[in-house]
Amino acid sequence: MPYVSVGVIAALAVAVVVALWVVLTFNRLVQLRLACESSWSQIDVALRLRHDLVPRLAEAVAGYARHERQTFLNVAAARSRAVAANGATPAERGPAEALLGAGIGSAMLVAEDYPALLASENFTQLQSELSTVEEKISITRRVYNDTVETYNTKIQIFPPVIVAKAFHFERREFFDAPVEAEAPPHVSVGGTG
Repeated sequence: MPYVSVGVIAALAVAVVVALWVVLTFNRLVQLRLACESSWSQIDVALRLRHDLVPRLAEAVAGYARHERQTFLNVAAARSRAVAANGATPAERGPAEALLGAGIGSAMLVAEDYPALLASENFTQLQSELSTVEEKISITRRVYNDTVETYNTKIQIFPPVIVAKAFHFERREFFDAPVEAEAPPHVSVGGTG
């Protein structure tokens, strides 16, 4: 039976432990990276839902407020910018979506001047759908940003930073939106501001 020194056995044990740690750390970083991608796709779905509601909103309000043409042109332009930003990075997409949110808010304010519009069942349903979508955007944005924070922290702390640098794990961008874009637009029924 060949003689194996205690030092060789200890070195092999340390190598196995280090290799196991690298594999486990790598797998955890991959899980976090995939969680970021999944969270971003949830935001994307919610933003696309909002994009789809905007033409219906503009059409509904425009029927009552024909002299508010500039408001609807601004909303249409903001929607076009937001749709064009699909596929862009979170940092590039945030301002376009914030502008769209502000445009939606302006259209909803115009609607307050038209009690007949506010009483319309179609408009009420549209307002409810829009509120639900805006809430979904807010929730998915928070989940995404929390996930990105966890991932970014993990790839920068020691010792996981060693694995992150060795396998080129890159920082993720947060999805920032101005405060006015976070709150769903609100219309007070009855035409009072």
